[in-house]
Amino acid sequence: MNKFLIASFLLASALSIPIYALEKADDQRLDEVAERGSHVMPFDLEKTVHIFSKTDSGGVQQVIVKDKSDVEQINLIRSHLSEIAEAFKQGNFSNPEKIHGASMPGLAELKAAKSGQLEIMYKELPDGAEITYATSIEKLKHAIHRWFDAQLNDHARHAVPGHNTHQHTHH
Repeated sequence: MNKFLIASFLLASALSIPIYALEKADDQRLDEVAERGSHVMPFDLEKTVHIFSKTDSGGVQQVIVKDKSDVEQINLIRSHLSEIAEAFKQGNFSNPEKIHGASMPGLAELKAAKSGQLEIMYKELPDGAEITYATSIEKLKHAIHRWFDAQLNDHARHAVPGHNTHQHTHH
């Protein structure tokens, strides 16, 4: 076993995260995702950061600006996240599918969720916006976590894992 795999395994074990979440997509995949993303996301990926934090009830997806004075990017983030949160509430996950493909881990389960099974909440942040995903259904929680891992992998240049938290969303 090479040193990278051993170090990855030890890090994954210590952080209690799947080992595949530590491996980023190859450069060609990252370029393709960024290109498709530029047609879906109006903000500049180079000026923003995606943060994916898993929670006990699902997860929190944040997009924030690198330069807190960049009002244009903040407004673009808020507009986009507000729109996709509304689409997600309707079970429409076509935007992530356009960027990542129909076989994206977790996506099929999220698309198949029945009304009321998945709570999606949009919130503005001082430097961007966030979407919180919450459910009491284990299968959907795992789908959200796999979906976050896939996004971290595909957006490796523009995304970071947040802190896995034990927050409970009030329904």
